[in-house]
Amino acid sequence: MIDVRRAPPADGPAYLALVTALADFEHLPPPDAEAGARLLADAFADPPRYELWVATLDGAVVAYAATFATYSTFRGKPSLSLEDLFVHPDARRRGVARAVLARLRAEAVARGCGRFEWMVLDWNEDAQTLYRAVGARPLPQWQLWRVDLP
Repeated sequence: MIDVRRAPPADGPAYLALVTALADFEHLPPPDAEAGARLLADAFADPPRYELWVATLDGAVVAYAATFATYSTFRGKPSLSLEDLFVHPDARRRGVARAVLARLRAEAVARGCGRFEWMVLDWNEDAQTLYRAVGARPLPQWQLWRVDLP
């Protein structure tokens, strides 16, 4: 059975292990110990700097999602932004990502959001296929621009 819920602090170690697995999947270095500590402190602060969600499959944490609130001035409504969604490779193709997306979409509706949105890497065709299947669409006219800060 799949359960998607807000993560309590007890899920912290499983979450950090999944972040490391995501870094491996994206061929990036994982967060160091200091960054890992910040991730946990920020997720479980009062108020949290971002919302951490986990999905369990048969009681084991197999996925996480990190979300935060933004605001659309054109819609005059809040938006729910998805920073990360990662399902451990051993749990893929079992409906976990769909369950997470459905739960987060329901959360966005419950909050009166006008949008639920996220970014996807251009090479991640499996994710793009899933996102299209749940009714999402790419916005080709928009580009992500970034200034990295120390």
